[in-house]
Amino acid sequence: VTDEDGGERLDLLIVRHTGLSRTQAATLIATTRVTVDGGAERASFRPELGMKVEVTIPAPVGREVTPEQIPLRVTYEDEELVVIDKPAGMVVHPAPGNWTGTLVNALMGRGQGLAAGGGPERAGLVHRLDKETSGLLVVAKTDRSHRVLSAAIAARRISRRYAGLSWG
Repeated sequence: VTDEDGGERLDLLIVRHTGLSRTQAATLIATTRVTVDGGAERASFRPELGMKVEVTIPAPVGREVTPEQIPLRVTYEDEELVVIDKPAGMVVHPAPGNWTGTLVNALMGRGQGLAAGGGPERAGLVHRLDKETSGLLVVAKTDRSHRVLSAAIAARRISRRYAGLSWG
């Protein structure tokens, strides 16, 4: 702990030095993956100058994504990207509780290459839609198109429009 850390809470100190979220920092503290001078402390603890804070970040748990033969409605496709009309009720990418039946499983089941950006669980994805939301989803087939599309979305050069229905 240095002068710059000036009495900061342990969880906030971890956030600032690691780039993790506050929730992630709190989880690491609660699971004793954070020690202060060799001992466990609470998230609200304020380490003092010269104390040694150690953070152990576990490797992310990965799973192999299984290609599945799930029909998809393709509205546009070329060598760089594919636009899918995602139905409501379909999860976009595998995650705990939804390792199969996702859009990524279906895309991989088509037997073609997808951009590697985001790892195998998010292969080709540059944005997503919530499970119960239907609509068009742009998927990158090459790393180049993934970079270009991601940058365009971040710079707000791609516009998206939504229509909502409500009843009851």
